[in-house]
Amino acid sequence: MIDGSLPRLEFWCDLQCPDCRTALDDVRTLRAQYGDALPVELRHFPLEKHKHAYAAAEAAEEAFAQGLGWPFVEALLARVEELDARGQEVLLAVAREVGMDAEEVDTALIDGRHMLTVDADQAEGKAIGVTGTPTYVIGGKRLDGGKSQDGLRERIVAVIEAAASA
Repeated sequence: MIDGSLPRLEFWCDLQCPDCRTALDDVRTLRAQYGDALPVELRHFPLEKHKHAYAAAEAAEEAFAQGLGWPFVEALLARVEELDARGQEVLLAVAREVGMDAEEVDTALIDGRHMLTVDADQAEGKAIGVTGTPTYVIGGKRLDGGKSQDGLRERIVAVIEAAASA
């Protein structure tokens, strides 16, 4: 398959959400199955009930700016309980662990350089009906995983296969 030849998979995520951590396994499986032919895009939908989710989204945007977005996201989602308990210090610790410039992450959180991106994602998510996380959008279809992730990966694969055979 050609790079990016399949429909883009949007992964609407709250980086303090335990369900998003679980959903990451599906994202990894899909990436392993389809490789670069399946573009996967992280979209931010920090929920109000998670007090550090917004800062985590900003830190993730800085991670993508530093070329380490997915390693940061994966490492952070592995530590959602710690993020809940310790907040911003966990964001900086994870940044250091994956090889980022943690001082630049701290500065980005202070100066708010990624707020517009996070706010735009959140507004777009609300506009298309995202109400919880994880939610996927692929091939114009919204698949909600906030209540149950059972069968979600299979539904995503069905959309991918339909697009691949079209």
